[in-house]
Amino acid sequence: MAWLGVAAAAVLIWIVFVDAFEAVILPRRVRHGYRLASLFYGTAWFLWTTLGRLLPAGRWRSGLLSTFGPLSLFGLIGVWAAGLITGFALMHWSLGTPLSASHATDHGLGHYLYFSGTTFFTLGYGDVVPTDGFGKALSVAEAGIGFGFLALVISYLPVLHQAFSRREITISLLDARAGSPPSAGELLRRRADAGNLASIEPLLVEWERWAAELLESHLSFPVLRFYRSQHDNQSWVGALTVILDTSAYLIAKGDATDGHQARLTFAMARHAAVDLLLVSQTPLRPPESDRLPAADLARFQESLAACGVHDEPGTFKTLTELRGLYEPFVNALAIHLQLTLPPYVAANRPVDNWQTSPGMERSPGLSDLQAAGARDEHSF
Repeated sequence: MAWLGVAAAAVLIWIVFVDAFEAVILPRRVRHGYRLASLFYGTAWFLWTTLGRLLPAGRWRSGLLSTFGPLSLFGLIGVWAAGLITGFALMHWSLGTPLSASHATDHGLGHYLYFSGTTFFTLGYGDVVPTDGFGKALSVAEAGIGFGFLALVISYLPVLHQAFSRREITISLLDARAGSPPSAGELLRRRADAGNLASIEPLLVEWERWAAELLESHLSFPVLRFYRSQHDNQSWVGALTVILDTSAYLIAKGDATDGHQARLTFAMARHAAVDLLLVSQTPLRPPESDRLPAADLARFQESLAACGVHDEPGTFKTLTELRGLYEPFVNALAIHLQLTLPPYVAANRPVDNWQTSPGMERSPGLSDLQAAGARDEHSF
């Protein structure tokens, strides 16, 4: 029975080691589905969203959901620490490691848990110490692991926040380009209104790189999926959808000046959507209603035609086929993360976040400034 406890302790310690290595150090997607981190996040996110449904939709629910990412990270670290402490305590208890303690002679599992915790966090109280050689060696090993574990945690947090910051900087740039919340229809309309839709290639290059960084960072650190944007009407899923919508339209339009880069951007963005849905272990969920019904399409075409942009024959048919390649993926991500998928065409002219001020819905005199900025070649 003693060796059975030692084996169980070794397996527990090994599971925690492998899970922490895969989550923090390994720079690739882990394909097996029995990870401790996956189990933790699946359970914690279900409970958190269930709690969120008790709050009214809007600011309060969004505020609660936005805290999940950072809090879950500390929760996962706590699970790892508890697993290592329990594993070493179970090993000491199974081997019957003799301890020198001034307040107890009968050492139960709870006593070993206290001893393991003080050793893991290198507290150095000295009230409970091992007296045999193997116990001392095991305690030194646990103290070294605990010290390294804390160092790993400290190095883990800045990397996450740097990746989050890079993601959000580019999302914030959509505010003046595509409205708040952003939409492909508004992005294309503003470009066409500024007379530079034909020079959209630099923007597509920028978003191709953003999609690649999104894929790399969120595969390496899946917890970033739960980190929400500063504004409730922005999200990384929404930004990814907007760039897919925009690229799909440019491909369907068949303009040779930007078709090649649009295909590259579309391929990278769809790759990100597919792989990140696989990481979330969520089934495909096509949108329940058409994101571009006939009325919205007509309004979208009229707005572009007013700016001198006309669709080619067959554009709508090709666009519908392309949308079917990515909408089930981004919609499933939005549902899983409790985010709102942006419309293809905004129902009303959006009010950008930069146009709002405390105490008023829209700051006066900014419409002309927006129009002037849209015509600035360098602003795009």
